[in-house]
Amino acid sequence: MSIQPVDDLALKAIEQRHQLHDRAEELKGKIQVTREKLDIKRNAREKFAGAAVAVAAVGLLTGFATAGMFTRR
Repeated sequence: MSIQPVDDLALKAIEQRHQLHDRAEELKGKIQVTREKLDIKRNAREKFAGAAVAVAAVGLLTGFATAGMFTRR
């Protein structure tokens, strides 16, 4: 009579272990994706061209503004 509840508990324990394993794998995958998104070197490589153009444009405008202060019309 007590064998049935023990079997039920064993089955529940196995099911819970599988759920924990699945959740752990899911979290590992999410951590990997987050690390890839926050990788500084990769992001710098991908965004370098746009950042370089923006910095060059700001430098050019600053140079013209400074030169304009020291020239006469």
